[in-house]
Amino acid sequence: MKYLPTKMFLLAKNVCISRRTLVPVFQRFLSLNALSDHKEVRALECHNGGKVKPTFSSQEMQLRLDTIRRHMETNGIDACVFTSYHNIHYYSDFLYCYFGRPYALIVTPSKTTSVSAGIDYGQPWRRTFGENIVYTDWKRDNYYHAVQQLVGDAKTVGLEYDWVHLDSYRKFTDALPNAKFVDVSQSTMKMRMIKSPEEIELIKQGARIADLGGEAVVKAIKEGASEHEIALASTNAMVREIADTYPHSEIRDTWTWFQSGINTDGAHNPVTTRRLRKGDILSLNCFPMIAGYYTALERTLFCDHVPTDRHMELWEVNCKVHRRGLELIKPGARCSDIANELNELYLEHDLLKYRTFGYGHSFGVLSHYYGREAGLEIREDIETMLQPNMVISMEPMITIPEREPGAGGYREHDILVVKETASENITKFPYGPEHNIIKN
Repeated sequence: MKYLPTKMFLLAKNVCISRRTLVPVFQRFLSLNALSDHKEVRALECHNGGKVKPTFSSQEMQLRLDTIRRHMETNGIDACVFTSYHNIHYYSDFLYCYFGRPYALIVTPSKTTSVSAGIDYGQPWRRTFGENIVYTDWKRDNYYHAVQQLVGDAKTVGLEYDWVHLDSYRKFTDALPNAKFVDVSQSTMKMRMIKSPEEIELIKQGARIADLGGEAVVKAIKEGASEHEIALASTNAMVREIADTYPHSEIRDTWTWFQSGINTDGAHNPVTTRRLRKGDILSLNCFPMIAGYYTALERTLFCDHVPTDRHMELWEVNCKVHRRGLELIKPGARCSDIANELNELYLEHDLLKYRTFGYGHSFGVLSHYYGREAGLEIREDIETMLQPNMVISMEPMITIPEREPGAGGYREHDILVVKETASENITKFPYGPEHNIIKN
């Protein structure tokens, strides 16, 4: 440190040269050098603790990585940079918490590495099936620097075009100026659409736990009870059962939407403080989240009694459509054909005009903020044919506006696993007027 006396002199020239004053100056000098070194750290390893018990077996996770690597080899892709919740989780078992910081999973022919923010410390390493690198906050765009270090001189890089926004794409271009980018979002979605036996078992457990949430809702329904209190009863019941069934899992994201009266008009309407009245139409929506995997139970109910014959008629018609939809879900069926046939049923009762969304969708690594497998939805514009090991819902809904007879939203929802020759309904909670007029 030949430059030490000069720097010390510059720092101390305006103070009295004494032992008492030079000690803190020297300490400050060391601190400045340490701070400079600290700021230069752009990425690091943080192996704090050991790997936790994973959601799936190592064989399952390796199979997923082998599948994407075959796709990469076939299409001349040198590396994939996954940035979505669903693909990072699907290929690594790590589900990140965004909070304004980007994350990634880099898959090359020989290595898998998650890229996480320093604020998470060692948790991403413990969870990731593979390696992990942590980027620091000390310089802007350290994240892209970390990605660049891992991707290296790859010529063709896969990105998820349905997830990477324009600003992020520009920064990837700056970080990897020699790379050609190709979209892998659609190909990976198709991979996720076919579920493994381990995934199906987890989804079945989720359906069972959703039924428990539904039972908690029914017990809490009574005149004067508020939507949010009923929803809390359901969510608490599901969270506790998830913790008991999967004690090694992260407990996050499970929720309930419980709607009453006019609030039933939208399937994704938030919970409010509205209090129940006798004769209210009700909608329960229970969503247990197990290790990033979504399942659901949705039912129409009434508080104490069905107020008019028109309400009963509408409910029964929607149940009729639901029953027929359950029959139509089988291997070889085309999503658009199912939707068109169910449309005809609604047309017979002049109710098609009250339908507001598709008849069903895929299940797996998804939530209300990530993972929609848009290629597997029961809609008129989806030509996908159902195959064994797909998991899909049947959930017809009609909404009758206020001031029309029978006003409210009517919806039933079951989850089915497509088998070799038929399908298995894994939702056991009953539906229809004979079961769901709740008198507590």
